Amino acid sequence: MNHKRAERARRRWALFAVAPSILLAACGSGEEPAADPVRPVRVVTVIKHEGGETLSLSGQIQAQDEVNLAFRIDGRMIERLVNVGDQVEAGQAIARLDPEPARNALRTAQANLSAAMGQQTLARNDYERQATLLGQGWTTRARYDTAAQALKAAVAQVDAAQAQFDTAKDHLGYTELVADGPGTVTARGAEPGEVVAAGRMIVHLARRDGRDAVFDVPAPVFRIAPANPVVTVALTSDPAVQTMGRVREVAPQADPVTRTFTVRVGLQDPPDAMRLGSTVTGSIRTGGVGGFEIPATALTQANRQPAVWIVDQATSTVALRNIDLERYDLARVIVARGLEADEVVVTAGVQALRPGQKVRMLGAGP
Repeated sequence: MNHKRAERARRRWALFAVAPSILLAACGSGEEPAADPVRPVRVVTVIKHEGGETLSLSGQIQAQDEVNLAFRIDGRMIERLVNVGDQVEAGQAIARLDPEPARNALRTAQANLSAAMGQQTLARNDYERQATLLGQGWTTRARYDTAAQALKAAVAQVDAAQAQFDTAKDHLGYTELVADGPGTVTARGAEPGEVVAAGRMIVHLARRDGRDAVFDVPAPVFRIAPANPVVTVALTSDPAVQTMGRVREVAPQADPVTRTFTVRVGLQDPPDAMRLGSTVTGSIRTGGVGGFEIPATALTQANRQPAVWIVDQATSTVALRNIDLERYDLARVIVARGLEADEVVVTAGVQALRPGQKVRMLGAGP
C-alpha cells in the first residue's frame, strides 16, 4: 500500500513539472492564420449584342421608273428596231408604222390649206374694193357688209385648214416611236405586221436612273418594324454583294390573293451585280435596344441593386459592381449599363466570393 501511494505522488509531481513547459510553448507560437484559398469560378467574357431581332424577306430588283412606250396613232407596224434586253438612249428609234396613210392625210391637209388661202385672197380683194366704192358713194352699205363678212369667214377657214395641216404633220411624225430617255427593254407587246391601236404597249422600258428592291410584306410586319428603317439588301446568290436602302413606296392596298403589301426600297449605289430581276434578301432590325447579354446565374445583389462579380485578369481578383438591367428571364440577363465589352464576369460561385478574393477561372468563353 505504501508503495502505491508513493507511485501516485511521483506521477502528480511529473505532471506539474511538464504543464508549465506546455503552456509556454503554446504562448510563444507565432504562426499566422491560414490564408483564404484561391477559389475556382466559372466565368464568361462580355459581348455586346444588338437589340431586337433581324427580319428578312425575299424580293427582286426592279427599275425605279418603268414606262410603256406606245404609238399615239393607230396603224400597221412595219418595223420594230429593238428587242428584249437591248439598251436604248434618249431619242433612239424604237419602232415605225406604215407612213403612207399619214402622208396622204398631210397632202390632203396641205391642199385644203392652199384652197382656203386662195379664198381668203379673193375675199380680201373684194372687201378692199367695196370699202373704196363705199367711200366714193358708188356702192351700198349692204354689199360692203357682205364683203366684210366673207373676209372673216375666209380667214377662219384658213385658220382651220392650218390647224388640220399641223395635225397631219404631227401624225406623220408619230409614225416613228422614239425613246424619251435611256433604259433597258424588258418586254415587247407587238410584232411587225400587226395593226396596233393608239396607246398599245410596243415595248416596256426600265429606266436607267435608279433601281428598287421590291418585297411583298405581310401586314403583321408593319406593326413591329421601326419607322423609316434602314434596309440591308443582299444578293441571294452571293450575300457578300449588298447595299443599303430606304423604303420609297408602300402600296396602299393589299394584294387580293396573297394579302401582302408591295414595298419598294430605293437602293443607294446598287452594285452592278444587282441586275434587273435578280433575287435579293432584305433585312431590318425590329424592336429592342442593344446591351450586354450574360447568364442569369451571374446576377447577385449589392446595396439592394443588381450586381455582378468582375474579374481583374491582371491580378485574378474579383470586385463587385452594380449594373442596370434592360430585361431578363430565367436564362439570361440583358445589361443596359455597367459593363464593357471583353470584361470577364463570374457566372458560377458568386455567393461564396468577397471583394479582392483571388480566383481561378474555369472558363472564359462568350
